[in-house]
Amino acid sequence: MLDVLIIGGGVSGVSCALVLGSAHKKAFAQDKTISIITHQKASSLQDAVFFNAYGIESGKLGADLLAETTQQLQNNYPHITQVPEEKVIKVALMNGGGFEVITNKSTYNTKVIVVGIGSSNLFDIEGLKQYLEPHRKSLPEKNRIQLKNNDHLVAEGIYVIGTLAGHRSQLDIAAGSGAAVATDILTLWNGGTETHSHDSVRK
Repeated sequence: MLDVLIIGGGVSGVSCALVLGSAHKKAFAQDKTISIITHQKASSLQDAVFFNAYGIESGKLGADLLAETTQQLQNNYPHITQVPEEKVIKVALMNGGGFEVITNKSTYNTKVIVVGIGSSNLFDIEGLKQYLEPHRKSLPEKNRIQLKNNDHLVAEGIYVIGTLAGHRSQLDIAAGSGAAVATDILTLWNGGTETHSHDSVRK
């Protein structure tokens, strides 16, 4: 049983994983098991180039950023398992709590899922479709969708991040969304006491 399974290896998903991974030295996070399904073929970053994103070199290609950030995750936090080339097709609530997540290749059990796979109306994960609604911040003619949520929480144990949470399609917004949910999860692990994960040159 995983503690967290992140679905999506784009900006919001990897951002969430990086923050969760960085907390591994905290007592309440040391024994947590985290995986991320890094399927990226549908990521909007594949065709992107960045000149206006904070902290990112001007002219950086989105495709390069996808590769570099998953490598950063592997180098810095190897305890997070990356699952490439799998696509989630079904999520089901398990008896006794938690979720069964079925991909085209395998099955995973997890206490919490974080969904960050973009806002395309081609969304097709059985077990989550009942939460779909039109994207509130996208032009109607684009036919974008989001998952109904309250501050990223869809239902108990289900979080949504990035454009699928109803945010606009900006890299900085997506990254912040993933990081915000990571700190929400860390706070839960910390018994409800607010927490976050910072590195410092002073420590």
